[in-house]
Amino acid sequence: MEVNKRILIVGAGNMATAIGTALKNCGNPPVAVWSRTEESARMLGTSIGCEWTNSLDALPPADVVIISIVDSALDDVAPLVTRRYPDAVILHTAGSVPMDSLRTAGASLYGVLYPMQTVNKNKVVPLDDVTVFIEGSTPEVTEVIRSISSRISNKVIYATSEQRCSLHVAAVFACNFPNAVYCMAAEILEQFNLPFDSMLPLIEEAARKVHKMPPSQAQTGPAKRGDINIMNMHKSMLTPELAQIYDLLSNYIMKRNK
Repeated sequence: MEVNKRILIVGAGNMATAIGTALKNCGNPPVAVWSRTEESARMLGTSIGCEWTNSLDALPPADVVIISIVDSALDDVAPLVTRRYPDAVILHTAGSVPMDSLRTAGASLYGVLYPMQTVNKNKVVPLDDVTVFIEGSTPEVTEVIRSISSRISNKVIYATSEQRCSLHVAAVFACNFPNAVYCMAAEILEQFNLPFDSMLPLIEEAARKVHKMPPSQAQTGPAKRGDINIMNMHKSMLTPELAQIYDLLSNYIMKRNK
């Protein structure tokens, strides 16, 4: 199957916007975009220069349909898509949803296209250097997905559903949890009338370091040194909730540095 003909995006959220924009930039814009809400469909369709609609029945023919919606809606939407496009390759973009969920929804040709990146439709991040993890129901489908992915990214890797789920878990630790920790740091600084932006050079340098060395080697701080006196002083300044989190993370660091 030639994948450069008709690609359709079902969804208009963060990931759908990132993928749709990447496809436009590589010269293969989607033929149409669907969203439950007319406004979201219009905004993305207008942005990438394609048809848009909030009616599945109004969608044009397609060879490949990329379903990029919240995980909780996939069970409802995927069967509707597979019935309308029985001969198309049906893909989803979810990290923790098994590929076979699309077979259960009625797809005969199906797979996954999963860019490993945090995205926001209000600030579209290029996918060129983002690793895209793919999985296909057959070798032929896998090659279709690889062809699409290789146009939007320089890094394409095959991963099973189990591997992809582990990637999603790791991403929560690498992205979502650190951001929650930034929120904690901001609370502490606000309590003492200090600006959070004083942390930005520190955050940026910590991120740069793990580009050059394993995270275990980049670790610094009182827990790394085993400085119990400093750690106890820190905890005395914190709320019970933050002190408990401080203890958990410090113990993790100390155990791995014995």
